[in-house]
Amino acid sequence: MAATSETLTAERILEATEEVLRRYGPAKATVVDVARALGVSHGSVYRHFRTKAALREAVTKRWLDRTTEMLVAVAVADRDPQTQLRDWFATLFEAKRRKAGDDPELFATYSALAGESGGVIEEHLAELTGQLTRIVRAGVEAGVFVSDDPATTARALFQATGPFHSPAYASEWEKPGADEDFSALLALLLRGLRAG
Repeated sequence: MAATSETLTAERILEATEEVLRRYGPAKATVVDVARALGVSHGSVYRHFRTKAALREAVTKRWLDRTTEMLVAVAVADRDPQTQLRDWFATLFEAKRRKAGDDPELFATYSALAGESGGVIEEHLAELTGQLTRIVRAGVEAGVFVSDDPATTARALFQATGPFHSPAYASEWEKPGADEDFSALLALLLRGLRAG
């Protein structure tokens, strides 16, 4: 059944936008296509999202937030900082790999949209490095890690592991040896962080 403007919510619009993007790709998907999929006028969509750019940013944020939500559970856990750091990166790598492998067309679409949504990406990266900062700081406070500046250390860790979470490297994630390379890099980084 088609949505009416009275029952139309931002979440329903975002769900429809994701389907339209999957079907047409970012270059051809329009607000009119989203409205048609919902059975409403494009003006109804614009009442929730003032511009096409705002709609694209919102759907990109929604997609990125799915990863952030998985990671926050690891970041706030009260346990050994080394295990926590290893688990956080493993969760990030697996989430990105699953997104790229399960729906490569949609992954490519969101990678393209991310390039258009600078502010959304900056917020996402700040959230992730904030989670890492929390883990590093907890490790320093527990006497497990050495770092004069946990925030700088967190950014360095995130950048060093880029080949295992940056969409630019997605084609490498399923190659033989990717898991071993990931484990070796994490072991190296953890050795560098350890106190004593």
